[in-house]
Amino acid sequence: MEQILEKMTKSPVKAVLMGAGVTAVIQSSSAATVMVVGFVDAGILKLSQAVGVIMGANIGTTVTSWLLGLAGINASSTIIRLMNPVSFSPLLSIIGVSLLLCSSKGKYKNLASVLLGFALLMFGMDTMSRVAAPLAERHEFTEILTRFSHPVWGMLAGLILTAVIQSSSACVGILQALCVTKAVSYGTALPIIMGQNIGTCVTAIIASIGAGKNAKRAALVHLYFNLIGTLVFMAGFYAVNALYPFAFLSEAASGFGIAFCHSAFNVGATLLLLPFSKGLVRLACLTVREDTPFCIWKKLLGI
Repeated sequence: MEQILEKMTKSPVKAVLMGAGVTAVIQSSSAATVMVVGFVDAGILKLSQAVGVIMGANIGTTVTSWLLGLAGINASSTIIRLMNPVSFSPLLSIIGVSLLLCSSKGKYKNLASVLLGFALLMFGMDTMSRVAAPLAERHEFTEILTRFSHPVWGMLAGLILTAVIQSSSACVGILQALCVTKAVSYGTALPIIMGQNIGTCVTAIIASIGAGKNAKRAALVHLYFNLIGTLVFMAGFYAVNALYPFAFLSEAASGFGIAFCHSAFNVGATLLLLPFSKGLVRLACLTVREDTPFCIWKKLLGI
């Protein structure tokens, strides 16, 4: 496994692609990052190689938001409506259950799990959207959402919600479901998305507790990557917005619009910080030093 990972993460670009591919398949950047922390702790993966994989995991997790955006397809054309996964997800679930019950081969059972998982994902998204639709008529709900349009409050809301449920994909899905109310503007959605990227780091930090120093550093690289990327984006975006206000911020957000913002941020943050991957490693090493202050004093005193 060490040799395979060595080849697949030989260059930073390969590491990013690997992280994006694995996360797109398992649809969880938290799970992918926890695996990276485990590999680093076991000495299978070097910390310098883990940086690219972590960045790629942030890109790969955006695939879920694009899939959830498909549930919002709505048009007068029958053909376009049939493209909505909600229309054919019952058929997929029937096929999945049939394969699961009738087949004894592992590959067919895996295929059944994929079909059932996709069908349940689309069904859950459709259910959330239908339940959230009546909230559009509630003044209290709209008033609460307008408070999150402030960049700081919106970012903190996204951070706390994601830290609690430990899934940025689920938080983005909830945000997309609320889009049916037409009360979620891009000005409200953007800060929440930024906060979600920081909140998802909690899982890796928890996983590194009790692990070795390199594992803790890998978790910190994930945190610093999202934290620096979020701060740079928000500072630059809202500075430009103060000079030349963006008209789209007041428009009602859509499921695909949120998926695009989620992807654009993570791709942009990766392109910005990938050349400084060594700097992220140094920052993590400065945070978790080889010698604790107590050990340094022991060496100085010759104990």
